[in-house]
Amino acid sequence: MKIQYKDQNTIIFESTIFRTTSTVIQTADAIFVVDPNWLPFEVEHIRQYVEANRRGRTLYLLFTHSDYDHIIGYKAFPDAKIIASQAFVDMPNKEKCLQEIRDFDDQYYLERPYEIEYPKVDIVVKEEAQQFRIGDTVLTFYSAAGHNADGIFTIIEPLGIWIAGDYLSNIEFPFIYHSSVEYERTINKVGKILVAHDIKIFVTGHGDFTTSTEEVKRRQEVSVAYIQKLRKAIQDSENINLSAHWSPIPFPKTMKYYHDGNVKLMLKELM
Repeated sequence: MKIQYKDQNTIIFESTIFRTTSTVIQTADAIFVVDPNWLPFEVEHIRQYVEANRRGRTLYLLFTHSDYDHIIGYKAFPDAKIIASQAFVDMPNKEKCLQEIRDFDDQYYLERPYEIEYPKVDIVVKEEAQQFRIGDTVLTFYSAAGHNADGIFTIIEPLGIWIAGDYLSNIEFPFIYHSSVEYERTINKVGKILVAHDIKIFVTGHGDFTTSTEEVKRRQEVSVAYIQKLRKAIQDSENINLSAHWSPIPFPKTMKYYHDGNVKLMLKELM
């Protein structure tokens, strides 16, 4: 399985599919696994890595949001404690997420050595800037709705790791499934977070990590520009293609599909 980044505490795995990341973070007190995914052999590779390095520490699974590709490896870690948002717990379409996993596996003849279930959450993030401490490790959470309704940003200190889920990717413009207004509000937290925390590694759900806060700011600016230009184009009945934002990205046919989805969502918002 491809490794994007590795140091003594952190390893970022990258799936073959959609360049989806799964990050394993080791501290003196615990091991955290973020969104283990996609293919069965990839999830097993992550599981084996965790077990080889666990050394009796408590294992936590952190789910950035409930999209099926991010929860697909849940039951491969049966004794882990689960961290996710209150909205993740309350998500009304749990069965839809599970059916998407089943459909994916059925389409590609995939068999998994674990059951498909929606994660049962042990540590629920209910408030903005809520913190969870274990020993010297502190996790600070920020709500991150917009892509979908139940996302969270997580800052892991003192390592300075920002787990962003499906935001601020260098290979995707905003994929908006829930709300463009909330999406914009979420990514406008960048400045506040960078002031409040000493970020050393930024991890997006799809694409490349970065150690540059200037790159994080650049991704924010690009994302905000896309949302605002698309909203204005719809309001003014102008060209909504905006191909300059998605055609340079690899796999432009797929990018256009997601852009068209954003158009449909914003049309409903602005009606």
